[in-house]
Amino acid sequence: MHFMPIIRALLRNKTGAILIAAQIAVTMTVIVNAMHIIVDRNQLMSRSSGVDEANLFYLSSTGFADNFNEQQVIQADLLKIRNTPGVIDAYQSNSVPLRGGGWSMGLATQPGNAVDSTGVAIYFADEHAINTLGVELIAGENFKPEDISWRQRSETKWPDKVIITKAMAESLFPDDWQSAVGQTAYIAETQPVTIIGIINKLQAPWNGWSGVERSLLCPQHTLFGSTRYIIRTEPGMRDKLMPQIESMLADSQQGRILRGMRTMEETRERSYRGHRGTSVVLTTLIGALMVVTGLGIVGLASFSVNRRKKQIGTRRALGANRANILHYFMVENFIITSIGVSLGALMTLGLNMLLVDMLSLTPIRWFYVPCGMLALLFIGQLAVLGPARRASMVPPAIATRTA
Repeated sequence: MHFMPIIRALLRNKTGAILIAAQIAVTMTVIVNAMHIIVDRNQLMSRSSGVDEANLFYLSSTGFADNFNEQQVIQADLLKIRNTPGVIDAYQSNSVPLRGGGWSMGLATQPGNAVDSTGVAIYFADEHAINTLGVELIAGENFKPEDISWRQRSETKWPDKVIITKAMAESLFPDDWQSAVGQTAYIAETQPVTIIGIINKLQAPWNGWSGVERSLLCPQHTLFGSTRYIIRTEPGMRDKLMPQIESMLADSQQGRILRGMRTMEETRERSYRGHRGTSVVLTTLIGALMVVTGLGIVGLASFSVNRRKKQIGTRRALGANRANILHYFMVENFIITSIGVSLGALMTLGLNMLLVDMLSLTPIRWFYVPCGMLALLFIGQLAVLGPARRASMVPPAIATRTA
């Protein structure tokens, strides 16, 4: 079948075809970019935090009694927790990965260089932190008990030893990240710290931060009035030990409030709740647009069949068989859909460039556009199949009837 007669027929009745092509273009623009955002969000949500999430939980303790000695309570609490059967290890810190709240500072290789400093998440820790979190020390050494100090709320001096993540080492020493061990870096612009170890991965508390893999362990206990205990249990023991440890701490000290007990798995779920909501909304939008576009194609094709019944009957009377009529409408729809997806491809790339510029999204991968075009071409052909089959059923005798 030649394309030119079909195109000439479309040009004589172009309003409906233009509307469908425009609808297909808009649909493709939205669904391809939406799918890109969904995949991008799913990749973010699947990133490893670097810790043993399945066996970690934490809770906060806030003292309020007049005779509450925070330092003594922290020491006693950690001793009790670590001696609890089923507990692998525990330590005190200010935050955990993906929690949403924490500290950050700038770290530089030269003093007084605030402009070139690299942002890093700060986790206060002790010699038990690496074992508690289940992270891997890939270079250097761990803290020793004598390295750990106590930090008051108003203190501005930093300790002289730190452990950083591999991502942070790569930011400071891009040519050879392993050479970071033993090197001096500068925190708060002028205070020197020696990097004594590098851990493989430990995400920051903020999942949307571009430097989410850059973290630093600072060898200090904090005396901020409120403290957080991070606890790692034997596999399968976490849920049993959570209420047990909470009850033990409550009974051991009456002058405080225990709150915010949460697993790392729950923390991950809460951290990415917005991403999941976005994915659900976009998935629903994609489905709705595909249905609406499919119904639009069905409507246009059905209208075209009803309007051209006598023409179809005439063609049948002149020798066209059912396959010829079916093929005609399938090709006609293919032409309309092809125009729509071609325009949609340009609009898709344009919208993605706008989203990258305004929302700092990643550029769309090249294969999304052809995949989107093929998907809509398939939907278009599937949608027109029913009306095209009805057209092929029009009998030749209808050509002899008057309107």
